[in-house]
Amino acid sequence: MKILCISDNVDPLIYSNQLKERFQEIDLILSAGDLDLSYYGFIVSNLNKPLLFVFGNHNLKRIGHYRREYNDQNLRPLFKDSFLEKTFGSTYIGTRAVRVKGLIIAGLGGSMRYNNGMNQFSESEMFFRMLRLFPRLLFFRIVHGRWIDILVTHAPPFGIHDRKDRCHTGFKTFLTFMRWFKPEYLVHGHVHLYDLNETRTSRYYSTEVVNAYEHTIIEIEAPSNGSE
Repeated sequence: MKILCISDNVDPLIYSNQLKERFQEIDLILSAGDLDLSYYGFIVSNLNKPLLFVFGNHNLKRIGHYRREYNDQNLRPLFKDSFLEKTFGSTYIGTRAVRVKGLIIAGLGGSMRYNNGMNQFSESEMFFRMLRLFPRLLFFRIVHGRWIDILVTHAPPFGIHDRKDRCHTGFKTFLTFMRWFKPEYLVHGHVHLYDLNETRTSRYYSTEVVNAYEHTIIEIEAPSNGSE
């Protein structure tokens, strides 16, 4: 199964009339954040494949549709009672775990707190957000025999692809998550790659950590126990 991973910057190879021809073998799209939802709409309408996303620390003008704490009197939820709230053909998975095409995928968006802006968290706040995933992951473990296949984050894990400044420091919580739940992939954004020689993928225990900046493609074996 081929998965298109995107984040942070609109890629001219994707935002193109040749999108369908270039990425016709893609089965699923994952966004690690900091992209406008209309960009997701363009991708979904061309590829006709599911797109799952988390929010980063920029491009947050629509976050109030999904997160009550950022909802003001002029902004109401688009799908108030829906578990999988959707817009532009995409599905928000922030602090949620879902099963799509047989894969178990969870999301933890946002960055390290650096100026008290929206969708920024301390280390302890991110840890408790991770714990909110546990009941659903336990269900998948019991029913499907594994916790998770892919974790989508915006920030990177601490010490892996992150930077020394506060804004781009990674979360130690994600290291804990990988040790506990052993996802095959952790897909993140937030750290821009301007040099082709910069590291895009790293290994941490049994997890491949992938920086999705602009775009990259990962491949994962389709589960044998069916799809959704």
